[in-house]
Amino acid sequence: MVLELARLWPAHPLAFWALLAAMAYLLVVGARLSWIDLHTHRLPNRIVFPAYAVAGVLLGTAALAAGEPARLLGLAAGGAVLWVFYFAVRFVYPAGMGFGDVKLAGVLGLYLGYVGWALLLWATFAAFLLGGLYGVLLMLLRRASLKTAIPFGPFMIAGTVLVLAMPAAG
Repeated sequence: MVLELARLWPAHPLAFWALLAAMAYLLVVGARLSWIDLHTHRLPNRIVFPAYAVAGVLLGTAALAAGEPARLLGLAAGGAVLWVFYFAVRFVYPAGMGFGDVKLAGVLGLYLGYVGWALLLWATFAAFLLGGLYGVLLMLLRRASLKTAIPFGPFMIAGTVLVLAMPAAG
């Protein structure tokens, strides 16, 4: 996303500002949702649902202002594909993932789909890797067992932000 922003600035200032606003929104909402999930094991609908509209409008504005309407399909497909993937995981093993994670996946998929399919895969991998490492660390520290519930939203957000922050993500 860094290179994407750099590319947009001189040629399409409106697209630059819309994309920058979308990224700032992701950081603010992501931090808030992470904090809530870590403390309550919940991802509130009152925060997640509006994020679909805000992200869609900001990313859609960036795509149209840059003259790249094909990105609209990418962001919509990314949101749908990631939502379906997390829904399938939830369906197969309901105790392992909450439905809040499924709803959050759709929002994160909008961002990742805007940039490209490869990043959608890398961010998903990063989320599961980070969550797994955290779980192993907790077990090594004897603060958790195999049955301990771990909030997954923060790792989904961290994986997405990490992948989007990489310079090659543009």
